[in-house]
Amino acid sequence: MSEVHGQERTTGSGAARPTMRDALVEAAFELFSERGFEQTTIDDIVSLAGVGRRSFFRYFPSKEAVVFPDHDGCLVDMTAFLAAADPAGDPVEQVCDAARLVLRMYAGNPAFSVGRYRLTKQVPTLRIHELSVVWRYERTLAGHLRTRYAARSDGALRADVIAAAVVAAHNFALRSWLRSGGEGDVGAAVDEALQLVVDTWGDDAAGGSGGASQDDEVVVMVARRGTPMWRVVQGVEAALEG
Repeated sequence: MSEVHGQERTTGSGAARPTMRDALVEAAFELFSERGFEQTTIDDIVSLAGVGRRSFFRYFPSKEAVVFPDHDGCLVDMTAFLAAADPAGDPVEQVCDAARLVLRMYAGNPAFSVGRYRLTKQVPTLRIHELSVVWRYERTLAGHLRTRYAARSDGALRADVIAAAVVAAHNFALRSWLRSGGEGDVGAAVDEALQLVVDTWGDDAAGGSGGASQDDEVVVMVARRGTPMWRVVQGVEAALEG
């Protein structure tokens, strides 16, 4: 059984031992490994952990939630990180940095993260729960971007598209690492994936306009109705060459 990623409590002798929350997670994953997720009950978990049912529900609203014990805290950290972000900074780089908080959570305990990934792949209800977790992250990123792009006519659309791109890029690299069993440099893989988002949408991408460079000139061609097309083309070519 892999260790769970969480807080530790120090006993009077100075030795660290898991908190009740971590004990519940450890007991749950031990039983999931032995019996399977569906065959394990909450009563089984609390019995192995040596606590009561009320203690379980103090920390987790459901059996599915015990599989994802660290996401609520990570979401709080992400929200605080974005709230403290420099208003003059590149918002795309900021949401990419916020996504790296999730990466650090997974990479901090590879054995637990890989085990959870494999369990989630086997249980449809866990995949549904995971999607709800991912949606909460995406909404948090989009909320920050919507605030930063509030003055743009396409601000809401831009925010939602970029937030979805950040989540997709992050998860592509992260899940590749999880499928490999936690082998390789996941940090470098996520950096490469997120850089694609920054290069596409960041302030320095195409002059920061998400389209034509601010240094580009726009040529407008005016012609009378009935002007031969060859003359229109000739005029456009002359303007562009000039």
